[in-house]
Amino acid sequence: MTPSSVLRSPGVPLVVAMTALAFSGYSALMPVAPLWAAAGGADAGGVGLVNGVLMGTTVLTQLMVPASLRKFGWVLVLVTGTLFLGLPTIRLFFSDSLEAILAVSALRGIGFGIITVTGSALIAELVDPLRRGEAIGVYGLAVAAPQILFMSTGPWFAERFGFATMFAIGVLPIFGAVPAYILGGRMEAVPKPQERAPYTNLLRPIFLLLAVTLAGGAIITFLAQMVSEPWLAMVGLLLLTVFAAATRWRLGGLADRFGAQRFVWPLVVSTTVGMVVIAYAVRGDSHVAALLTGTALVGIGYGGLQNLTLLLAFDGVKRVHYGSASAAWNIGFDAGTGLGSVVIGAVAASSSFSTAMLVGGAVSLLTLPLAFKQTPKVTG
Repeated sequence: MTPSSVLRSPGVPLVVAMTALAFSGYSALMPVAPLWAAAGGADAGGVGLVNGVLMGTTVLTQLMVPASLRKFGWVLVLVTGTLFLGLPTIRLFFSDSLEAILAVSALRGIGFGIITVTGSALIAELVDPLRRGEAIGVYGLAVAAPQILFMSTGPWFAERFGFATMFAIGVLPIFGAVPAYILGGRMEAVPKPQERAPYTNLLRPIFLLLAVTLAGGAIITFLAQMVSEPWLAMVGLLLLTVFAAATRWRLGGLADRFGAQRFVWPLVVSTTVGMVVIAYAVRGDSHVAALLTGTALVGIGYGGLQNLTLLLAFDGVKRVHYGSASAAWNIGFDAGTGLGSVVIGAVAASSSFSTAMLVGGAVSLLTLPLAFKQTPKVTG
């Protein structure tokens, strides 16, 4: 199944449009909002809180999305998500105080929590399960393309053209309200679950995802501060996001053909080794080749495990529980990203970025035993 054939599936182009607009706003500010806080005088701990608060409110919102969809319907929830993700960004044009930035992060987290849960659930509903891996790969491209365009270049653009350039991109999610409204109307007939989702089946993919997103979140938040040259941070983030996008896309089709299980453990190893290499690279003067190699290795694990763990999560539940599986998966993703910002920031503030990267690598290594276990496959 090619990306073009996936895009011919009813509703999928709308999901891609909504997702691309939402993640453009998310990606533009993920590395730039912490830099804006640093420009306002925040220390490493305060800088780490920026994305930590974003992911904290994201996770809290994700916990409530399945129930909110049942109570308020898809239209209201989807449109609310796009508006909360985009509108609060306007406040950043007027203040670089840590308090204001944290308030914006908290509000944006509500919108991001809604969009992430509903986006992956929409893909699961709209595409044939036999081709779900490739469809998740295409959805992953809609997520990753804005990250390649904006996350990797954000710090450089902010330095060169001013922070307002990236804040303007951060407002883009509000335009996703249009496809969100149309999609919401199409999804009101989705069956409602009558029983609790088998959450124990989701623990393994969630812990695997949490560890790899902790590593990725730490790099995204702090790479610009770990190196002395803005161009090096841009190239490192570009490698992270390009390798993540390519791996997430290509592994989808392979997982459809051969199963997801056999690809999990090599990605855990890639993430662990990458974090160790980055830890070496940021000791004293930056070692450029080692830094870029490390970010590429983490990118491979970061993208590949996003695809495979989402597949494993959907395999572990019935169709009526896709929303709950999507919520659980996204909680793992965003909790890991938030922990990567807060915990790694705290370690760096008390010791060094090199030590902090080693901590991230150790967390990834601890999940290696989970990579060899099997997730029960549920049908129906």
